[in-house]
Amino acid sequence: MTSLARRLPLGTTRPTAADRVRQSGVIVATVVALAGAVYGSGAGGGRPVSQVAGGAFAPDETLVAPAGPAFAIWPVIYAGFAGYAVWQALPSQAARRRQRAVGYWLVAYLLLDTAWVLCAQAGLLALSVAVIVVLSSVLAVAFARLRHDPGESTADAVLLDGTVGLSLGWVMVATVANIAAWLQAAGFTGLGVSPSLWAIGLIVVVAVIGCCLAFGDRGRLMPAFAAAWGLVWIAVARAQGGLQEDVVAVTALAAGVLIVLVTVAVRVARGGRLQRG
Repeated sequence: MTSLARRLPLGTTRPTAADRVRQSGVIVATVVALAGAVYGSGAGGGRPVSQVAGGAFAPDETLVAPAGPAFAIWPVIYAGFAGYAVWQALPSQAARRRQRAVGYWLVAYLLLDTAWVLCAQAGLLALSVAVIVVLSSVLAVAFARLRHDPGESTADAVLLDGTVGLSLGWVMVATVANIAAWLQAAGFTGLGVSPSLWAIGLIVVVAVIGCCLAFGDRGRLMPAFAAAWGLVWIAVARAQGGLQEDVVAVTALAAGVLIVLVTVAVRVARGGRLQRG
């Protein structure tokens, strides 16, 4: 074995031109996503999420809309991707199997995330639903690929598994809220089912997916924490403000707690020998 081979991380071969292109693509997509995030926050010429599309995403517009503080998770997610973009650009990461497995999937996710911001700012609710569904699918593929190729470093756990997991957990809740906002704006009447039952049904769907994810990904914590974060803020919005609904608030809170408990139980049952994301 050569000295170069001994210095390469596990799952690494010699870098190729395609690896350099992928690394550059991740950096460009991250910069675009960060610019979109600033614009979408209202700090860069855009409007806050609660004010776009005629207020369709406002906390009191639908029963599954989270309270405003829920969006404090965005800076954490974007900081994670910024750190990931820098880390994956290091020479030691260029040809790693994990980076090759998810690099372009994360480029797609970051660009789709920016597309969602632009759709929301333009009030294109139906298109925003289509984008977030595709975005969720892309992120799920990246998450699954990471699961099948465990990392071996703290950087892997925090910047890759952690960031992707946090994003996936949040997007689970955001997708439900986005669909509800679109249906509300489109004049959906519920087909004879009360808004509360629709809201409870959507929350149950999130809880089921979150629990299934816990079993499927062997108890990775970040998706559970992010999903629970969003659900708790749905509960807060329903317990306070102008669109109160106690049964929805209790359901959302219980769903968030359930996802975390199931995830921790799976992790403990497997002896903690899991990826740290």
